[in-house]
Amino acid sequence: MLQAQVAVRLGTLGLDVSIEAAPGEIVAVLGPNGAGKSTFLRAVAGLVPLARGRVELDGVVLEDVARRIHLPPERRPIGVVFQDYLLFPHLSALENVAFGLRARGVAAREARARAGSWLDRLGLREHADAKPRALSGGQAQRVALARALAIDPRLLLLDEPLAALDAKLRGEMQIELINLQKEVGITFVYVTHDQTEALALSHRIAVMNAGRVEQVDEPSRIYSFPRTKFVADFIGQCNLFAGPVTANDSGVVTVEVSGLGPVRTTTSSNIAIGRSGTIALRPEKIRLQATAPAGTPDNHYRGAVADFLYMGDVTVYRVATGAGSRVEALLANSQSGRAKFFEVGDAVEMSWPVDAGHFIEE
Repeated sequence: MLQAQVAVRLGTLGLDVSIEAAPGEIVAVLGPNGAGKSTFLRAVAGLVPLARGRVELDGVVLEDVARRIHLPPERRPIGVVFQDYLLFPHLSALENVAFGLRARGVAAREARARAGSWLDRLGLREHADAKPRALSGGQAQRVALARALAIDPRLLLLDEPLAALDAKLRGEMQIELINLQKEVGITFVYVTHDQTEALALSHRIAVMNAGRVEQVDEPSRIYSFPRTKFVADFIGQCNLFAGPVTANDSGVVTVEVSGLGPVRTTTSSNIAIGRSGTIALRPEKIRLQATAPAGTPDNHYRGAVADFLYMGDVTVYRVATGAGSRVEALLANSQSGRAKFFEVGDAVEMSWPVDAGHFIEE
């Protein structure tokens, strides 16, 4: 298991992060640019000095500032794949993969044999003699993976390894990475700013913001039960209804939302009346109709379509209420072509069950 309590200060960036990753697990470290994701990864790899903290892998302490323990990067059983791959342009694919082994003292013949074996496993046998400039983006990415895995690491760190690929190839490589991780059975820590990529690839996600981890959880819980407004807003599309709590009774809290009115949702929170809270509501939870059925306990609000975004399989509608609020609702398109349900200016009624939202205390 990886246990990393890392504190780093580089210029104005302060990083204070604690993350654990179980054996055979893919943990995505997700956050916006500048959140400190890559700095955390480099600190675990030993490439960035720690101000305080420790890094432990499978019970072995790799770094402990208080005890003055620091294992240099080349002695850590960790493979690293960087965003730009860092392949040596004057070396062939085979020589690039063998380089890490030679740097760790493996004899030249054995290094080349092991490098060739990994190129075979990743479907690159015919490109063994090719220089990086002759490789496609996907091939270069596989060479970087082969180099990182050839040293038989117990942990693989990946720093936005798919960012340079086009959308179609990125999707294909996501599946390849999942299958590769299952094959080698080691822990992957995967840094990305792409929410969809993190949700698709990982067993757990650590969401970072401004040098700190805001939530670590399974992808489904990160999406459905965000712990903070930042997590709710950063992961996918989300309506955030904030305001004072006006009622909290029998597991249902009511928040008075400016421009919308009272919004109710279920909660286990004991938050007091008058305190501030936020209800996070995903657009796909909202029903959008010309007129919603009356007499239900659902939340109901009228408005008009202000604009919409047609995305093929779904359409995202932005609905303006008479009091000035804007709400996003997502509807699946059930017919081929431009199968939207409403036009700009259409009067609509939004409704959603009380248990559709998630309450966040402030």
